[in-house]
Amino acid sequence: MTKAELVTAIAIQTGYNRDEILNILESAMLSVKKSVAGGNNVYLRGFGSFITKVRKQKVARNITAQKSVIVPEHKIPAFKPSDDFTKMLH
Repeated sequence: MTKAELVTAIAIQTGYNRDEILNILESAMLSVKKSVAGGNNVYLRGFGSFITKVRKQKVARNITAQKSVIVPEHKIPAFKPSDDFTKMLH
């Protein structure tokens, strides 16, 4: 499902204007991104959590140059679905 399809589905379910739904969705996504980038997790009960994970330093190979490269420790955004969400997939 794309963002446009999600906006359309929400507009049909709620009866609100697509433009209003798009603005709300964009604002929600921006708030989540800013919070996670700032080091804070976002918890949505019954849906899941947007968290920051730390990838440890590792050695990788550049196959074309035949060299080893050290990839430094870095943070990545992650999503952890709630138990209710996970049960829906079974």
